[in-house]
Amino acid sequence: MGGGPLLHEEALLEDELLRLAGVERPLVCFLATAKADDAASILSFYEAFLPRDCRPDHVELFGMPDDPAARVARADVVYVHGGNTANMLALWRLHRVDEALRSAWERGAVLGGWSAGGCCWFEAFVTDSFGPRLSGYDRGLGFLAGSFCPHYDGETNRRPTYERLVADGFPPGYAADDGAAVVFSDTNFTEAIAQRERASAYRVGPDGSEALPTRML
Repeated sequence: MGGGPLLHEEALLEDELLRLAGVERPLVCFLATAKADDAASILSFYEAFLPRDCRPDHVELFGMPDDPAARVARADVVYVHGGNTANMLALWRLHRVDEALRSAWERGAVLGGWSAGGCCWFEAFVTDSFGPRLSGYDRGLGFLAGSFCPHYDGETNRRPTYERLVADGFPPGYAADDGAAVVFSDTNFTEAIAQRERASAYRVGPDGSEALPTRML
């Protein structure tokens, strides 16, 4: 997902996460690592998902986590908050959450999120993890080949920075406006979806951005 508004019981992109799980009352594991396990964000998650037909749970990595990898690995849906992507990935690797995510993915779980939670699955991404100036980073989980850029219409510098990076040799990939998302099955692109009018997703290569046909939810 490119961005919000999310963490709301009427957010259609979040409904789509549950639909894609394909099971009754899926176990949804929320990771707010990129937001330093912010208590307000975790509360917003429960307020958004308790009314839905699912079993919401969250895993914290700050403090003294109790076997977080095992709890992540058993989820039907993993939902990842935005924030500092590089910090999040470092903590995931420290606590073996990266391995748990791969295990869940290979079992057929749905993995998703916005901003940091959209970037992390790719080999590379555009980030402000190291300061206000956007840069390319190539230490993603690598479940999906190529790169990703969120907030394509939500932040002024996202699109020109990503297009310049790819033109200069950064891995090509996908971008999503706020309110839009790209969907993959295994490692294959399936479709672009959106929960608001005029939100789109894009394929980005050395020649620039190409808008993808986008299904409105």
